[in-house]
Amino acid sequence: MTRHILLAGSTGLIGRGVRLQLVDRSDIDLVSLVRAGSAALGHPIDFEQLCGRPEATLMPIAPEGIDVAISCLGTTIRTAGSQTAMFRVDHDYVLALGKGARALGARQFILVSSIGAGGPGFYLETKGAVEQAVSDLGFERVDLIRPGFLVGHRDDTRIWEAIAQRALTALSPILPRRFSRYGVIPARLVSDAIVKLVGRLEPGRYVHENADLQRLSGHAD
Repeated sequence: MTRHILLAGSTGLIGRGVRLQLVDRSDIDLVSLVRAGSAALGHPIDFEQLCGRPEATLMPIAPEGIDVAISCLGTTIRTAGSQTAMFRVDHDYVLALGKGARALGARQFILVSSIGAGGPGFYLETKGAVEQAVSDLGFERVDLIRPGFLVGHRDDTRIWEAIAQRALTALSPILPRRFSRYGVIPARLVSDAIVKLVGRLEPGRYVHENADLQRLSGHAD
């Protein structure tokens, strides 16, 4: 039976890998959302319009309904330009996606969040807030993806992030077990784990950190 999957954020490190694995599968009807005006492959959407009218905006895009929604949306304060702009993407856009998907019948929502979500600081507080908001929408199953420090090829150059990536990659093998959840994890591995979670039937709210993501992906040590 064909499953109808809605994916937002398919141009980032994780979303790109998810899209590549799902787009050609015969058992999946994938709708990949991209920002209006973007040159990326996918269905262009005005996310501001989505915030105002979630169901009405998604209905023409997914007329047969949605089974699973996946959000890989996310930005940084530096990229967005302000805390307000970052919150708009990481919270409001994600929540609107969830509302629209739920209205169109989605039973599962997979959300890429961050390790430490709900902790101190604006970024982690935002991640915790959107996790709770999505969990309150009434999905049968919510999967919260909380990777550590992501590594992989980015289209944009981030010098200090590249330096940190090299340092953390070197340190990860010797990190005490209690800190391993913060260690380096390849984006492709997280993408693999998300694909394995698509369509899981067990109801509930599940949190997946580095160790679980490695296990799901089939790349556990």
